[in-house]
Amino acid sequence: MTDKDILDGAPRFLGQDSALPGSPEEAVLDYVPNPRTDGLYLTRLAVPEFTSLCPVTGQPDFAHLVLDYAPDKTIVESKSLKLFLGSFRNHAAFHEDCTVGIGQRLYSEMKPKWLRIGGYWYPRGGIPIDVFWQSGEPPKGLWVPDQGVASYRGRG
Repeated sequence: MTDKDILDGAPRFLGQDSALPGSPEEAVLDYVPNPRTDGLYLTRLAVPEFTSLCPVTGQPDFAHLVLDYAPDKTIVESKSLKLFLGSFRNHAAFHEDCTVGIGQRLYSEMKPKWLRIGGYWYPRGGIPIDVFWQSGEPPKGLWVPDQGVASYRGRG
């Protein structure tokens, strides 16, 4: 995607029938102009039903992802994000690779002021795995709420 594509704000998927990409590498993310570049704010995207595959067994893994970012010039278009995240359903990778890879890709392409992702993975083999990544310290003055996902407690 070129800077002109972003400035034109022409999303490729919004309002279109769109097939799920075959892999995260094939998925294209759209970024549109930030309508509020005059201030510092946080955008949260919650994905409570994220799915990928275990690279060893091929069994499905499930997570609740929480993505927080402070936009700069662009924001991620949510349908393209949904298609990108959906492409992991047939992607075999460890929890750490999925979580950190999603955060790093969004950060490198969107270039927000700050980004963090929390991957709250449901247990397999009796062990829940939570994975966190952020681009650095949040900008001064940015309100960063707790991600609101409790640690896994089983039947508690």
